[in-house]
Amino acid sequence: MVSGIYDGAVQQPPAHPPQQPPLPASYPADRPTNSLAIVSLVAGLASYVVVPVIGAVVAIITGHMARGQIRRTEESGSGLALAGLILGYVHLLLVLIVVAIVVILTIVAGVAIFGSTRH
Repeated sequence: MVSGIYDGAVQQPPAHPPQQPPLPASYPADRPTNSLAIVSLVAGLASYVVVPVIGAVVAIITGHMARGQIRRTEESGSGLALAGLILGYVHLLLVLIVVAIVVILTIVAGVAIFGSTRH
C-alpha cells in the first residue's frame, strides 16, 4: 500500500481577500444633472428660433427653479441653468428694445404724415 505522505509545502489561501486600491481623488462622484437646468437651456435656445417670448419666459422661470434645487440637492447643472437664464433675459431685453424702436418709429411717422394739426 502506498501511504499518502506528501513531502512538499502546502500553500494556504490568504486569510483576507485582497482589497481593491481606492480610487484616486481626481475622480469625482457623478452627480445627476438637474432636469430643470436642461429645460432652461433648451427653452433659452428655442426662444431665438421657435417660440420667441414664451421660450424666454420658460427659460427664466425654470432656470431660477433649477438653481434653487441645485443649491438644495447639490446636483450638477448649475452652468446649464445659468446659460438658460442668460439666454432668456437677453432675449426679453432684445424684444423690449425692438418694441420700443417700433413705438418710437410709429410716433415719428405719425407726426411726419399727419403733421401738426394746430390751426
